[in-house]
Amino acid sequence: MDFMTFLVLLIISAIVSGVMHYGLHYYVTPGPDSFVSKVVVGWVGALLGTRMLGQWWEGLSYGDVYFIPALLGSAAVLVFAVDFVKSWGTVLRART
Repeated sequence: MDFMTFLVLLIISAIVSGVMHYGLHYYVTPGPDSFVSKVVVGWVGALLGTRMLGQWWEGLSYGDVYFIPALLGSAAVLVFAVDFVKSWGTVLRART
């Protein structure tokens, strides 16, 4: 992976994270630290999406990064991560 591929995935992750965090208010805690952690987790999801979901619409790509699978992978991993943390917090609060 070259630096431009890293940046493309980072931009995709930042866009998806921004929409989910600031647009849809989908977060565990509000604030910029939660947004930055979403960008990191979303980057992993975008990378997994480009590797696992395949090559969709060759015109919407940069090198090995296909934008639609990257967007879907980033969103899926972010939804999973936020739901997991919210669920785990509910379980921990129920135990006390």
